[in-house]
Amino acid sequence: MRQSAWPVFSVRGHFRKGVKGYVLMMIALVMAVVSPLWAQDPPVDPIFSDRFEPFFQDCPDCPTMVKIPAGTFTQGSPESELQSRNNEWPQREVDIPAFAMSQTAVTFAQWEACRADGGCTHNPWDKGWGRGDRPVMNVSWNDAQEYVTWLSDKTGHDYRLPSESEWEYATRAGTTGRFNTGDCINTDQANFVGTNPAEGCPAGIARGQTLPVGSFAPNAFGLLDTHGNLWEWTQDCWNDSYSGAPTDGSAWMMGDCSNAMRRGGGWGNPGDALRSAFRTATGRQSRSFAIGFRLARSIPPPLPAVSENGVVD
Repeated sequence: MRQSAWPVFSVRGHFRKGVKGYVLMMIALVMAVVSPLWAQDPPVDPIFSDRFEPFFQDCPDCPTMVKIPAGTFTQGSPESELQSRNNEWPQREVDIPAFAMSQTAVTFAQWEACRADGGCTHNPWDKGWGRGDRPVMNVSWNDAQEYVTWLSDKTGHDYRLPSESEWEYATRAGTTGRFNTGDCINTDQANFVGTNPAEGCPAGIARGQTLPVGSFAPNAFGLLDTHGNLWEWTQDCWNDSYSGAPTDGSAWMMGDCSNAMRRGGGWGNPGDALRSAFRTATGRQSRSFAIGFRLARSIPPPLPAVSENGVVD
């Protein structure tokens, strides 16, 4: 008599279903453990943390600062550059230590915080254009020194005006053209008298006043408005060339120190004044609706590594 195959089929089927269920259960268990790990942000190597977190504030009223990496660049313009001026010569290599620079020019709101705290004495007029997030103007080099002194005392960090070399290095952000936008700039990229553009560049509009900070795209370092809107004071004294200038990134505090260097061009200037290399000077006591300032902050060098046996590497 032929034996029925039904019992054999039943056992095999249940066995296969049991194995399959077990495998699926184990996969689900592994996924439950691993999935949260996949969802977590990858760890950041502290050596490269400045690349992932370049922006910081030292206090709620403090300007947002951007970490600028150390590097070497060529300061000034070649004589062959369109509209180059002899006070931008001779070009030279400058070594810049790491430092921080404010992402924008200091605003009226930030200046008012200094006044409210007793650190700044001058009450600048806004010419009816607005205050708040517009860049503070009508402030002298001496007024700016009050602000950096107040902020340094408030935070315990070394705030100051940038040197000319720091300013140009940060503005260029690795570029070598006339502007950090290339060899031309237009009024979709900066606030200036676009009806009088730099030589060889397209014409644009003339707004006739400042704009709120951050109205245009940042440069490669994340800085805003380094070209146009307002001239920006730097720490340096006036010298009519780079002959004998420091090459370590420090401010040049020799020469005609009754005048201070300003950079960047402004809302009332033609396009060539916005060139990365363009430089001019004004009396330290002067207040103008064309001039504001941006901050620098020193970053202490990292401490030397110490091995387990206490030896400094």
